[in-house]
Amino acid sequence: MLTNSFQHIPGIGAATEQQLWASGLLNWQQIESGNRLKISPKRFETIAAYTRTALDHIESNNPTYFVKLLPAKEHWRLFNEFRESTAYIDIETTGIRSYGFEITTIALFDGKNIQYYIQGQNLEDFIEDIQNYNVIVTYNGKTFDVPFIEEQFGIQLNHAHIDLRYVLKSLGYSGGLKHCEKALGLDRGDLDGVDGYFAVFLWHDYQHNKNEKALETLLAYNIEDVVNLETLMVMAYNMKIKNTPFNATHELPLPKMPQIPFKPDLQTIDRIKTTMIDAYDY
Repeated sequence: MLTNSFQHIPGIGAATEQQLWASGLLNWQQIESGNRLKISPKRFETIAAYTRTALDHIESNNPTYFVKLLPAKEHWRLFNEFRESTAYIDIETTGIRSYGFEITTIALFDGKNIQYYIQGQNLEDFIEDIQNYNVIVTYNGKTFDVPFIEEQFGIQLNHAHIDLRYVLKSLGYSGGLKHCEKALGLDRGDLDGVDGYFAVFLWHDYQHNKNEKALETLLAYNIEDVVNLETLMVMAYNMKIKNTPFNATHELPLPKMPQIPFKPDLQTIDRIKTTMIDAYDY
């Protein structure tokens, strides 16, 4: 979709882009071939100049060039061209604010490989590993995951960032990640009902009761978050292109679910649910 886009060019917004498509200018290749169609010479030269530069940035795997030029609501267009250098990330923490709380686990999925990081074991390895990617996809990561990571590790994540919270909201799906998943037909099975608040109790159980099953359940939950992010990203991308002339040609197949290396422990989940209810009643 990115090579069919023109909104990264100054002076071209959504309406003008629609006009370009309607005139028959559907992709950058037509510009490169010198096909002016009904475009004025001045506009053609502007588009041609930006197209040449844009192609160079795709070739050099530099999505940040487009993040700076495209409207934020159009950052989803980066996805297919930079999919091979995309990481889906999600964190779990000891609380809902960055100040005074800590990251407990991080999950990272790149469409092929699952990586996970645990406080007290290998959490700092994330800092090096994330540099292998140029795009990150999160849900609410712009206001939660990324600031939390940057504050705890004292780093800056300068990656191109697609936050699915805003992409899905523009498509009529709002609320938390689990709410959007259910609305789009994703089933979490044994992890249904487990959320970020529940994850805090899982970590507490692991830390204070030495319950390895609680850690395994937490990792299963954290990893399922990032695995589902890929599916949601593809779903959102396909829904977005339905309003373009490329609906019949650009639709992506849904990804296959990878094997998650951890299983949730139902006994632990049931016990913590009871603990949470007792704490609430108290």
